[in-house]
Amino acid sequence: MKYNEFEFDNYMKKYPDENGFYGRFGGSYVTPELQNAMNEITQAYFTICKSSKFISELRRIRKDFQGRPTPISHLERLSAKYGNVQLYVKREDLNHSGAHKLNHCMGEALLAKYMGKKKVIAETGAGQHGVALATAAAYFGLECDIYMGAVDIKKQAPNVARMKILGARVIEVTEGLQTLKEAVDAAFAAYCREYKDAIYCIGSVLGPHPFPMMVRDFQSVVGIEAREQFVNMTGELPDAVVACVGGGSNAMGIFSGFLNDPVEIYGVEPLGKGPKLGDHAASLKYGTEGIMHGFNSIMLMDENGEPAPVYSVASGLDYPSSGPEHAFLQSIGRVKYDVINDEETIDAFFELSRLEGIIPAIESSHAVAYGIKLAQKMGKGSVLMCLSGRGDKDMDYIIENYGIR
Repeated sequence: MKYNEFEFDNYMKKYPDENGFYGRFGGSYVTPELQNAMNEITQAYFTICKSSKFISELRRIRKDFQGRPTPISHLERLSAKYGNVQLYVKREDLNHSGAHKLNHCMGEALLAKYMGKKKVIAETGAGQHGVALATAAAYFGLECDIYMGAVDIKKQAPNVARMKILGARVIEVTEGLQTLKEAVDAAFAAYCREYKDAIYCIGSVLGPHPFPMMVRDFQSVVGIEAREQFVNMTGELPDAVVACVGGGSNAMGIFSGFLNDPVEIYGVEPLGKGPKLGDHAASLKYGTEGIMHGFNSIMLMDENGEPAPVYSVASGLDYPSSGPEHAFLQSIGRVKYDVINDEETIDAFFELSRLEGIIPAIESSHAVAYGIKLAQKMGKGSVLMCLSGRGDKDMDYIIENYGIR
């Protein structure tokens, strides 16, 4: 199936279907006992998301606590350096806690309160989701357990400290490669034990239904705001929209605002050190269809059909699969997915910092790097990039490994 513009009318209501599928991707592949918990969450979400009380409370939180709407910034000096294409960024780095993650964490924590849960459980890679959920847990008075790989704990020490200050329990994961995939494994196992009293607040558009849908819905505020803001700023739509993709929550957030528009959309995966298996985390570019962590998508597999080792300079992108909605959008040709390597990413990190006074997260730097390359190819027009988070968490790691350029 290939898309046409008419299929995207009421897209958010059409996808996923009642079983959580986007085409053939998605679903819920869990044990019967855990499926009962998924059904409970689904029923609660569909009830609460139509409640005027819930909607009003979430809007109030976004305005008075998160500081939304976040602005769009025109990158005049960066644009001038690379030609006539005008570059813009949606500033999720200015969302409270420093990234887009709080958009869905506040919604999930509010859902947990509605369901009478006492604890929220999550994984984190770059630490931004962990900080956001710890923030939401503190706001609502919930217990909070964050599972994080030992490698990422070392790379993201500032965010680990922030989580602990906010009252979260940070649980170090020492199995396997000790990064994001292993953190998800551990968090999922904990949820299987504690689902009666806790809710798993997954950090991206991943996992069994209804999580990919819920996270996308909560993140859609990014796209709704960005579309209106860009038109108000320029009088027209951007020619292209760009976002980094690991699991893909920031990308689905901004993409959702433009799917039914004549706009080119690009998801940017981490090529890391190169195309050799184990040197990157570009699942949509190099992966095959498979089931992991309770959902069907495109994933990187080893010779035994198991999740392959992955790598990225960005801790938030080193996951061996991608959200099922991204797999679907790629399969029908609506979104183009491409890659950016580590060196291009670090160059973009310094370019944006030096030319615009904005220090981006390494994850977001993938989108900036691709936006620069796209601008050079296009020759004219405009590109809107999602700046999914700020780079405070990454500065020690970058200075230690790359120096000051």
